[in-house]
Formats: sequence, C-alpha cells, structure tokens
Amino acid sequence: MYPLKRNRRLRSNEAIRSLVRETIISPNDFLVPLFIVEGKGVKEEIASMPNYFRYSLDLLENEVRELWRLGLRSVLLFVKVPDNLKDNKGTEALNPNGLMQRAIKTVKNICPDMLVMTDVAMDPYSSYGHDGVVKNGLILNDETVDILTDMSLSHAEAGANFVAPSDMMDGRILSIREAFENNGFYNTGIMSYSAKYASAFYGPFRDALDSAPVDMVDVPKDKQSYQMDPANRLEAIRETEMDIDEGADIVMVKPGLCYLDIVREIKNTVDVPVAVYQVSGEYAMLKAAAEKGWLNHDAVMMEQVTAIKRAGADVIASYFAKDVVKLIS
Repeated sequence: MYPLKRNRRLRSNEAIRSLVRETIISPNDFLVPLFIVEGKGVKEEIASMPNYFRYSLDLLENEVRELWRLGLRSVLLFVKVPDNLKDNKGTEALNPNGLMQRAIKTVKNICPDMLVMTDVAMDPYSSYGHDGVVKNGLILNDETVDILTDMSLSHAEAGANFVAPSDMMDGRILSIREAFENNGFYNTGIMSYSAKYASAFYGPFRDALDSAPVDMVDVPKDKQSYQMDPANRLEAIRETEMDIDEGADIVMVKPGLCYLDIVREIKNTVDVPVAVYQVSGEYAMLKAAAEKGWLNHDAVMMEQVTAIKRAGADVIASYFAKDVVKLIS
C-alpha cells in the first residue's frame, strides 16, 4: 500500500519549497560590523579576514552609503587605536574627539537613519589587550565597570543609538542603564553580549584591532576569568536573565555556529530580541575553504546564516552581511 502522506510533495520544486519555507533571510536580519582606523584614504584588507577591511573616516562614508543602498540599516562600530594611545585604564576611550566618537558622528552625518551600535570594551584601548583594568595578574571588575559606564556615556553623547558592552564584567549593564537614565539618555539602548564564550574563534578579529592579550608577567594570558566556559549551558541562561533584569534591551550569544543550542535555549527563555555574532573565525574558515575549492562559498554561507536564524536569532552580526544581501537580491 502506498503512503497517503508524502512529505516530498512539499519539496518537489523550487516554487513549493519557497512557498512553505519556514526561515527567510532578509537585509533586516543583519548588523554589519565595521572596523575604523585613523588616517585618510585608508582601506586596508585584514589578512586573516579576506575581503574585509579597515576604513578611515573619509572612506567609511562610501561604505555606509553602499550598505544603505543594499538595504542594510544597522552597523556595529569597532576602532583600531594607535599603540601610543593605549594604557591600562583605556583613557583614550573617553576622549570626546576620539576615533569612536568621530566615527559615530561620521555615520550619522552621512546617513542619519542608520542605526549605530558601538563596541564598549577596553581591549582596543588597553596596553595589555584585556577587556578590563589589569592589576597583580587579575582583571578588576568594578574599576572596569566605572570606565565602561563613562565610555558608554561618551558614545551616547556622540549620537550612538545603542551601546554594545562586550566585556563580560559583572554589573556593567545596570551601571550603564542607570547612567543613561540619570543623564537623560532614556532612548539609548543596550545590546549586551550576555553569553560571550572564551572561544578560540576570535583570532582574526583580534588581528583586525590588534587587541590580543600581551605576553607579559602579571598579565593573564587569556580571557577565561571573565568570558564564559564553552562547556557551560545553564550559566548562559543565568547571565542573560541577569542582564535583562539590569536593563539590557537586546541580548547576544557569541560565537554563532558552535553555540546554536544556547541560542535556542535563550530564545525559548527570554522575551527580548536575541542577537548572534557570527564571528571572525567562522568567516575566515569558510573563506579559506572556498579559496581551496573545498566548499561552495555561497551555498555554505547561506546555510550558516539560515541555521543561525532558524535557531532563534532576531539579529545576526555578520561579516557576510553584504555578500548575503547581494546574493539574495
């Protein structure tokens, strides 16, 4: 007897597959990371991230215009700080005329409706490459939170729509939220890196910003004392719920593909938007494999971003954003 129900009927051609597709990728899904450097006329490729670039502010204008033309409406800004401006307290991060502050204003001047999110962390500004103040071999939590709060206020004053604390210090979301409320920035949002794991996938990103921990006595060799253990699941739920209680508007899981189980658990648990960061190592691996001819770049890229959205991501921060949008358009 033949089956009355044949699931393959809904897969028989592209028209029916498109009609019943559960997960649809659009430009509205993406947050585009942008790397900013000092200088003029600078567009330098990041060696470990093929076809991804650092931009000086004058060329950032062209990139922002292209993103808007493609339908990409949100950017996440990172800055590469010259070594001579780095110290243990991230002093340059609070400079009202610093690179980040000027980058925010540049984007807003060129495209006022572009949603601007900013990285809030000390590692680009730290002489030690850490996300916090280093003392006697330890990363100091509360002293770091004070700096991150002032940094967030500086970004809000420059015109950022959202700040994105990526440091994983305890209590920083509450401190930033209270500072925003007390200073009249009621509508400035916080996208918290709530479940940021101590991953081995961040290497190319640290190349892009020259922000890896330095090898020195009394300086921690890694970030495991503040970023999460990749073996832990329940901790991610606890961290995320705490950030929401403290005032986070959006929560993030980072990295992406190896943590899709965490994405789904958090999506099932919370009632705020969930972001996922498809990180530099994920990008670099596909680029390298495709260059060798071992993988079909576009097919794998689409499969990856679809998997991230299917797992529950409302927002995908991805270096593939432009490639994806050009392909689906």
